[in-house]
Amino acid sequence: MNIQRLGDLKTALGECPVWHGQQLWLLDCRAGLVLALDPDTGAVTARHQAPAPLGAFAFNGHDRIVLALKEEIAALDLRSGQLRPLARIEHSHPHLRLNDGIALADGSFVVGTMHVFREADEPPLGGLYRLDTRLQLHKLDDGLGITNGPCVNPVNGRLHVADSAARVVYSYAIAADGTLADKQVFVRTDAQDSGPDGCCFDSEGGLWTALVRVGALARFDLQGRLTHQVALPVAHPSALCFGGPAMDDLFVTTISDSGRLSASGPLDGAVLKLTGLGFSGAARPECRMLL
Repeated sequence: MNIQRLGDLKTALGECPVWHGQQLWLLDCRAGLVLALDPDTGAVTARHQAPAPLGAFAFNGHDRIVLALKEEIAALDLRSGQLRPLARIEHSHPHLRLNDGIALADGSFVVGTMHVFREADEPPLGGLYRLDTRLQLHKLDDGLGITNGPCVNPVNGRLHVADSAARVVYSYAIAADGTLADKQVFVRTDAQDSGPDGCCFDSEGGLWTALVRVGALARFDLQGRLTHQVALPVAHPSALCFGGPAMDDLFVTTISDSGRLSASGPLDGAVLKLTGLGFSGAARPECRMLL
């Protein structure tokens, strides 16, 4: 296995890497930037501005993305820069914002919130939401402190969602109408001394997650057993995705200053590229919104 820096980009809060069009796309959430990188050189090939803070995004066709803003989901036209509001969650709070999300196979967009700086007995606002292809917003779950890493297991079709604050990854069955059922605890990461952050699956159904507090990645098998832990040369890895011509490279975003976590090492905030892992994944689904 080889770990290298991809280019010279340094993000404050690198997040949500997505392999699309033979390029690596990602966010710098605090800077309000949507970026594309050449996967070989790391050169920035596209840069788009949106209102910070950003949470997550998914492609909707080639030239539009569905984008999670603070309390609103919007569509950004990458050609014109036009931003179109699509839906807004029911809560507004200084310490609440939309965070991680992903497109599902049916073309909808699932995204969750993070509510930080809460009192010990204060329940989190927000939750997990699904914007369907007709632009109707549905609340799927609540009680999640920091929602991260939603992704679907390619083997059993279950949606997995991390709550970084609780150090747990849940799994759900997805019904035909997009509702969720059979919520289960897939894994707890207390033994890894970190909450799980961004997640993705390999083709064998192994869940990879960024251990944001300890500078490492972890892989759990279908039964939630730890099979691999990979130390990284950064303090705070945030999210990851498979990409490359054979979908067997793993790209990792990192943090230099999230507002809550910070680090000043030479690679903090960089994008990392891991090769030779021996695993591969698949490209993420795209949204199919009626825009």
